[in-house]
Amino acid sequence: MRAIVVVDTFWGIGKGNDLLFSLPADMKHFRETTAGKVVVMGSNTLLSFPGGKPLKNRTNIVLWPGGAREDCTVVQSLPDLLEEVAKYPPEEVFVVGGAMMYRTLLPYCSGAIVTKADADGGAEVFFENLDELPAWRLRQESEPVETNGITIRFCEYENTAPLPLQK
Repeated sequence: MRAIVVVDTFWGIGKGNDLLFSLPADMKHFRETTAGKVVVMGSNTLLSFPGGKPLKNRTNIVLWPGGAREDCTVVQSLPDLLEEVAKYPPEEVFVVGGAMMYRTLLPYCSGAIVTKADADGGAEVFFENLDELPAWRLRQESEPVETNGITIRFCEYENTAPLPLQK
């Protein structure tokens, strides 16, 4: 399982239950990376999508205590979520938000795909600064790309000590 996220210069990820930036190059990267895969999210992230609908061409798993949907897999608790995620090959599973899901699931992630935006988005919620966590290592960083007036870099991090997902 890996996290996939866009962060600003301060590792900010959101404001007002929305993304900080509109970055077409990152959206394309996200679509290409997660298409046909499993995406894991909290209920607020699902509801923030257009029409509150799950992402197309993906298996959507949503942690939503008390929630129920027919158009995605809803789990009620973290143990249920970990059990559901363990049914899939780890390299096919992506945590896509929000902040609580990232905080909760990051220790279980073997890696993270981080789009770093060279801008301050005025964030209210933040992702862990992986550069400061001892178990996390930067494996790869792309050349800068300009999108919608903002310079971004696609980075891949590795967690050298992820917690095991129980089957």
